[in-house]
Amino acid sequence: MRDSGRIDATVIAAVPWFPGAYREWMEVPDAETIFGMPVRHPRYLQLPGVGMRRQPDSLARALLEDLERAGLRADRFDAVDAHYFYPDGVAAACVASALRLPLVISARGSDINLIGSMAFARRRMVLAAQRAQALIAVSAALAAKMSSLGMPSDRIEVLRNGVDMDVFFPVSRAEARQRLRLQGEGTWVLGVGNLVREKGFDLLIRAVAKIPGARLLIVGEGGLRRSLRSLAHGIAPGRVEFRDNMTQAELRFAYAASNVLGLPSVREGWPNVVLESIACGTPVVAAPVGGVPEILGSDAPALTVEARDADAWAAALNHMLANAPSPENVHRYALAFAWEEVISAQCALYERVVGADAPMQNRRPA
Repeated sequence: MRDSGRIDATVIAAVPWFPGAYREWMEVPDAETIFGMPVRHPRYLQLPGVGMRRQPDSLARALLEDLERAGLRADRFDAVDAHYFYPDGVAAACVASALRLPLVISARGSDINLIGSMAFARRRMVLAAQRAQALIAVSAALAAKMSSLGMPSDRIEVLRNGVDMDVFFPVSRAEARQRLRLQGEGTWVLGVGNLVREKGFDLLIRAVAKIPGARLLIVGEGGLRRSLRSLAHGIAPGRVEFRDNMTQAELRFAYAASNVLGLPSVREGWPNVVLESIACGTPVVAAPVGGVPEILGSDAPALTVEARDADAWAAALNHMLANAPSPENVHRYALAFAWEEVISAQCALYERVVGADAPMQNRRPA
């Protein structure tokens, strides 16, 4: 959006802090430059395990204090923009009210589908949605869920995620496997995501275990790694490999090295991994949840599996492996999901919101 020349932005991405806790965040710098954009990381107080109810208020205080320290007054901005509804969207509603600026909140998936089931969080998310001038959902399914929670449906706009074709594109499978040190010419199934129950990696392991000679590469981190390792060792010894999170530039080699991506999630918003895999020329087998059916039309290089059954998943994976289209044909499907159209629509939404509130004065979204 910044490269379009229509938008400028100040980015503040606060991280949680509590004495002796959140070690994974301790090495995050106070400020850094990401893709040429300065990003600040103030800390906000978060009590581990029990602080979720107060999290939006603590986050809002940290954001406002950071703006004050940086000398950034409200008249520098035209709007406040937040991604992920809780705590970020609720905190942003507090910030927008304090600065008397219009507000845009984007929902991503689990913020609505999972956190939205918690009564205390749902109440605050609905209040924040009522405060916002515009709401964004990454899929029509997510927009419907937002409406069902009581968010104003006339303010919800569906703006899907895109895929960056400059990052995700086909690479020689042999080259990709060599780069990742994946041995052999056999079949590799790929799973990418947080190692949490909702992603269904246990089902993917059980399915791959039923495919003779197939191996599984899982890229991601999370609390279930130990139990997933134990499951893999028990039913598919030596055939499942785990890797930590990768940068996007490195992740493209994981897609290109694999014969098929498996996504057996219980819930999703708009799973970027599906588009990234297809852009890299690798077909997909996925559960038809959230925005997945909106991504995978009838001509998609993909299969969807309704059943949460290892035999059904093994059969679908086997079918895709036996009938896989060429990487070039798979990649061609992703071309319809490039970012340009989304960027134009997103910029137009900001301009409408700001135009309805006040004339543009060469300020910028926060």
